[in-house]
Amino acid sequence: MTLKKTYSVINNQIVIDLPENFKGKKSLTVTIEDNVLSKEEKFNKMKLASKDPLFLADISDISEDFKDIDNV
Repeated sequence: MTLKKTYSVINNQIVIDLPENFKGKKSLTVTIEDNVLSKEEKFNKMKLASKDPLFLADISDISEDFKDIDNV
């Protein structure tokens, strides 16, 4: 199971209350990212991606791969 949630940092610490599904687990992987973006920043990145040639080429390739499935 994966738990993804944004936590507030207080006094340079975070406290994570684990859900019942994690009860009895002996080891967990924790990834900490400091690049939480605002909605405006995410929107701006999406606008940039919509003009990025590599991104558009990837989308085109994926569309081509699945074109026959879409017609079923």
